[in-house]
Amino acid sequence: MHTIRNTLVVVDSQQSKDLTLNRAKMIASATQSHLHLLACDKGHQHSSYLNDMQGALVQEGYSVSAQQAWNGSSHKTIIAAQQAEGCGLVIKQHLPDTPLMKALLTPEDWKLLRYCPCPVLIVKTARPWTGGTILAAIDAGSSDMEHRVLHSGIVSHGYDIAALAGGTLHMMSAHPYPMLSAADPVLQLKESIQALYRELCKTFQAEFDVSDERLHIEEGSADVLIPYIAHKLEAVLTVIGSVARTGLSGALIGNTAEMILDTLDSDVLVLKPDDIITHLEELAAPSPSTSADTAASSWPYNHHNHRPHT
Repeated sequence: MHTIRNTLVVVDSQQSKDLTLNRAKMIASATQSHLHLLACDKGHQHSSYLNDMQGALVQEGYSVSAQQAWNGSSHKTIIAAQQAEGCGLVIKQHLPDTPLMKALLTPEDWKLLRYCPCPVLIVKTARPWTGGTILAAIDAGSSDMEHRVLHSGIVSHGYDIAALAGGTLHMMSAHPYPMLSAADPVLQLKESIQALYRELCKTFQAEFDVSDERLHIEEGSADVLIPYIAHKLEAVLTVIGSVARTGLSGALIGNTAEMILDTLDSDVLVLKPDDIITHLEELAAPSPSTSADTAASSWPYNHHNHRPHT
């Protein structure tokens, strides 16, 4: 979290600006990162709105730039700006979709979580992070190197934010139901499965100072248990990972991050494995024609104030 130098803040004149800006200012104050405000709109109606917002932030001492652009959809516009500005974090307010819309179209926030190469913070509530519970949700049973690195990133980000907000870090993992037919006897009993998962979490507990009382190992499906435990703990932020499934399998199965987006009553920070980030960066790299289209669709007013070198 402390390595973030540029933060992309998605703004919309139809939404309360306080939700996203409060989070952005808190993170920028702690990391000294630059804030790049982005309005996703093809009608170019946000000039005075962005002007006022940028001016107010500069008055408060923040490094700020602003842009209005449209690349055919909001998630494509956000990712294009994230790549162009080299942003290490995207902050966006969540707008829940109706069940009918989800059945007909993949929600834009799902697409953003699926394709954005950098971490995405989806803001859902106005509750302050200060002194709150930060929940890091991992899949402890996936203990291959790729997942261990992802889990470390999830818990590390949770630890950093808890320290930043003066809050308390909790960890959780869902575990599968016992299977009497399992070849491994450990997987035949709930008690032995829980003991195994707790053992797998000990390294993270030691590194990030998570006591046994703040480690939650529960039986069931992650997409049900993560919102349940977050609600039970009154978490202000839940940090999770996404495997970024694409294509037909992604549309049919969905990612846990996508499935719980509407049911979580906390903000949610979504991270990805490094190899997927590299792949998504390659996909997001614009072709020469795309670059020209993007430049043509960007709002001419796009100047920078007090921008640091990165």
